[in-house]
Amino acid sequence: MNIPEGLAVSWGDTLCKRALDEGQPFTSNVSDCWGDSEAAKALGIETYVSTPVRLGDESLFGTLCAASTQSRLPSAEVERVLVLFSTLIGQHIEREQLLRQLVQATEQLAQHARTDPLTGLINRRALLSELTRMLALCQRAGTRLLIAYIDLDGFKAINDTYGHEVGDKFLTEIAQRLKAGLRGEDLAARIGGDEFVVVGLGPSDASVAEQAGEKFSARISDATKGAFELGSESLDYAGASVGVAVVEASAADAEQALRLADKAMYECKRLRRTRVTRET
Repeated sequence: MNIPEGLAVSWGDTLCKRALDEGQPFTSNVSDCWGDSEAAKALGIETYVSTPVRLGDESLFGTLCAASTQSRLPSAEVERVLVLFSTLIGQHIEREQLLRQLVQATEQLAQHARTDPLTGLINRRALLSELTRMLALCQRAGTRLLIAYIDLDGFKAINDTYGHEVGDKFLTEIAQRLKAGLRGEDLAARIGGDEFVVVGLGPSDASVAEQAGEKFSARISDATKGAFELGSESLDYAGASVGVAVVEASAADAEQALRLADKAMYECKRLRRTRVTRET
């Protein structure tokens, strides 16, 4: 028999469903047994054999069917072959499903290994990997890398005053603000309790490198300032200490580049404390 291309039949009009519902896997007289089936009429089906394809938990996946426009009686061998192939199909489908589940689980584990669970940003391990990649990119392009090390001044006081739940909300909001300010190849990471890093591509021209670093620092610092609505609490935060290192790709590896930014952050923190002391 020939089945026209693109023929679509609703499940309710299929002989597969009828055979399953009525427990009748075989008929050699479809026109009498299921004469109201429009699909059977259109195809001129007279003989129909169906075997369910079930998975290991006995759930129905589909059916394996044979049909003819002539009235025929199936032999025991035909029935045996249909059952055999339906079993093999079910086992193959189960293996494919298991493989997909394993792939998904592996991807999720890999993602968890690279991600900070609270903020969703990449963690220190993933940051070092990305820094290595970006340094290699900068070396090929002849550009510099901008690395901002961010420390949330006063975070301990926020935790002590409002509780750890509010503190976690504050960290999450900081992460969202940093992400919102990313551009192009920029990336953001949380590498410690109240420490974040933002990385961006810098200029190739040495004469404007310092200015680019200052603009980068100002943009990130501004993202950490302002009012924070943290559930039932409101907080007006003066901003984090942000230190930026403008790194030549050939002069440092990922760990060294991160240490340069860390050193710049501590210098920023020292200057802020000195300023506060003078003002008071």
